[in-house]
Amino acid sequence: MSSIGDDAVSGTAAAFERARARGYWASVGSRILRQPAALVALVLLVALFTVGGLAHEIAPEGWNSIDLSSRWSNHAPTFAGDHFLGTDNIGRDVLVRTIWGLHDTESVALIGSAVATVIGLLVGGIAGYRRGWTDLLLMRLVDLVTAFPVIVLMLAVFTLLEPVTTTEATVVFALSMWTFVARVVRARFIQLGHEEFVEAARALGASDLRIAARHLLPNAAGTLVVAATSMIGQIMLVEATVEFFGFGVNSLVRPTLGNLSADAAVSGIGHFNALGLGWWVWATPAAVLVLVLLCVNIVGDGLDRAFDPRSSAGR
Repeated sequence: MSSIGDDAVSGTAAAFERARARGYWASVGSRILRQPAALVALVLLVALFTVGGLAHEIAPEGWNSIDLSSRWSNHAPTFAGDHFLGTDNIGRDVLVRTIWGLHDTESVALIGSAVATVIGLLVGGIAGYRRGWTDLLLMRLVDLVTAFPVIVLMLAVFTLLEPVTTTEATVVFALSMWTFVARVVRARFIQLGHEEFVEAARALGASDLRIAARHLLPNAAGTLVVAATSMIGQIMLVEATVEFFGFGVNSLVRPTLGNLSADAAVSGIGHFNALGLGWWVWATPAAVLVLVLLCVNIVGDGLDRAFDPRSSAGR
C-alpha cells in the first residue's frame, strides 16, 4: 500500500510539473509575440541564415568563380548585367562571395556556440549542483581560461595555426568562449538547488542525474537559450575583429564576412589602395555582418525579456 501511495504521489507531482512547464512555455511564447522588434529581427535573422545555409544551391559556382570578361573586373554595382552588386579586382561576384562568407561565418558561429554551450552547461551544471570542492576546482578552471583576453588569445592561436581553416576556427572559439555559459548556468543551478521541488525530489530518493535532467535543466533552459544566443553574436564579432587585423581564416582559403570586410584596409580607405578594390567589395559583407549582429542582439534581448516574467514584456 505504501508503494502504491508513493507511486500515486510521484505521478501526481510529475503531472503537475508537466502542466506547469506547458504554462511556462506558453507564457514565454506570448511574451515573445508582444515584442514586434524581436519578431522582425528573428524573421530577418532566420532569412539571412537560410540564405547562407543554402549557399551551395543559391551560388553553386563557388566563391572563387571569376568572370573572365575584362569589362567586369572591379565593376561597380549595376542593374545592367549579371553582377548587380559589382565585382572585385579580378572579376569575382561580390554577392556570391558575400553569400558564401555568410555561410562560413554562420557555420563557425552556430557550431562554435553549440559546442561552447554544451561545455559550459556541463562545467557550470556540475559546479552548481555538486558545490564544495568540485565547485571550487571547476570555477578555478573557468577563472584560468577567463584570465586570457579573448582577442589576444585568438591572435596568438591563429598565428600558430596559420593558415587557419573554418574547422580550426570553430574549435578555437568553442574552447575559449564557454566560460560565460558556465558562470550563468552555475548561478542558475545554485538558485534552483534551494527550491522546494528539488528538495522534494531528493527526499524521494531521486538520483542526481534524474534531478538534473528532470528538474534543474528544464528550469534553466531560458538562461541557457539566452546565453547561447548572445554567444553567437560574440563569436561573429570576435572573428571579424581578428580577421580585420589579418589573422584567422584567410579569404584565399575560405571567405567569411570578417575577412571580406577586412578588404576595407586595402580598398581606398585613407590613402592605401594596393589592390585597387572598390568600396562595394567590402561594404556589402560589412553591411550584412552589421545587420546579422544587430538582429542577434535584438533577438537575444527579446528572449531575455520573454524568459523573465518580471520584465515589462510580460505585463
